[in-house]
Amino acid sequence: MGRPDKAARAAIARRRSDAIDLRLAGVDWLTIARKLAADPTANSDGIAYPQGYGIERYRKNQDPPTDEALIHAACRDVRTALADRRAELNDDVDELRELEADRLDRLFFVAYKKAVRDQDLAAIDRTLRIMERRARLLGLDMPVRTELSGPDGGPVQIENVTADELDALIALTDPDAE
Repeated sequence: MGRPDKAARAAIARRRSDAIDLRLAGVDWLTIARKLAADPTANSDGIAYPQGYGIERYRKNQDPPTDEALIHAACRDVRTALADRRAELNDDVDELRELEADRLDRLFFVAYKKAVRDQDLAAIDRTLRIMERRARLLGLDMPVRTELSGPDGGPVQIENVTADELDALIALTDPDAE
């Protein structure tokens, strides 16, 4: 089986979109599969869904797929469609990240010139803030490593910890926990 033509790819994309819509509406997998089946005898609407599940079997006048095969196809469609959407979102996020980095570069250049030329302390502070923001945006900062240790640098004993002791440990690691 070769790659589907443009019309078939569009019909498959529509089928996947319909499968997601039905699943979001709370429809069970078998009902989704039957509604989107190619063979009218398996299709719950009694029609041949374009590029529906089991299309190859239908074209060859074979029996429609089993319920299990239909469910498997519907699940696969939803997973594939969600993965495609996730990839598109990641591409959009990457583009936005690049745009923000370009904006920060322009702002940095202006602030940096003023900081160096005029030795303006406010411009120096602004330059540092832009650098910090850019580093966070691009993930340039090293992760902060936090390590807890018990007495004399040994392991923390937690076998018989009271609630007060646990609260004290949490307060040591998370100052906002209070």
